[in-house]
Amino acid sequence: MSATDSSLLRPRLLGRATVNVVVAISVLYTLLPVLWLVLASTKTRDALFSSDLLSLSDFSFVQNLQDLFAMDGGLYGRWYVNSLLYAVVGAAVGALVSVACGYAFDKYRFRHKEKLFGLVLAAVMVPQTVLALPLYLMASEAGLVNTFWAVFIPVLFNPFGVYLGRIFARGYVPDEVLEAARVDGAGELTTYARVALRMLGPGLITVFLFQLTAIWNNFFLPMVMLSDQDLYPVSLGLYQWNSAASVSPEYYPVVIMGSLLAVLPLILAFVLLQRFWRSGLTAGAVK
Repeated sequence: MSATDSSLLRPRLLGRATVNVVVAISVLYTLLPVLWLVLASTKTRDALFSSDLLSLSDFSFVQNLQDLFAMDGGLYGRWYVNSLLYAVVGAAVGALVSVACGYAFDKYRFRHKEKLFGLVLAAVMVPQTVLALPLYLMASEAGLVNTFWAVFIPVLFNPFGVYLGRIFARGYVPDEVLEAARVDGAGELTTYARVALRMLGPGLITVFLFQLTAIWNNFFLPMVMLSDQDLYPVSLGLYQWNSAASVSPEYYPVVIMGSLLAVLPLILAFVLLQRFWRSGLTAGAVK
């Protein structure tokens, strides 16, 4: 190898090594809390604070799991079902609404379309915590405070999902296909449901996953809206138990076990649907 080739290869190898180091640090930063959670969930209350987490002694995973679902009359199971209803059903309906709105913004012409879409983009930048109090006041006027609907209805509308829906509609649904369907006599709803929506499958899954993650991790809105423990999602229920753990240490193992189980639906959803959302993220990237 000549000196010139060596001098050109050296910066390339250095850059690749730097990238690998940054990626490795990022992976460790992401996985270490999960690893700690897995190891801590196997410990008894006393061993959690007194022994090495890497030690195989004081293994109590099964007992902690039983205690979790027995604590406070099995409230955790109710919270888990609530979270699944809020997140899975809410994300499915919200994704359909967002993709339909994005499709309308991309494929139809109407007055002030771009101005309205500008409002959607502006709404993306508004933190959800800022909206919690206005939503509470509106729910109070409608008599929905401390009900399932007070948490479920607000999560159905996501400005970022509408923005993604427009991007997906532009990248996946050619105007020529829609025109062909209309020439064949299909109405607008039929064209959307039977033609466009099938093409928007990867985009729909991508928006669903974003919605699912946001709703599953939603904390502030349920805290403002709900006072009935039977309506709590997992995030709010675990927060309440963690607050009680300072007075009643028996809550510590169940909070850790509950936190471990709380991340499983998101991991499962991303693993099962990864081939759809990975292709969805490239929508519009190639002409």
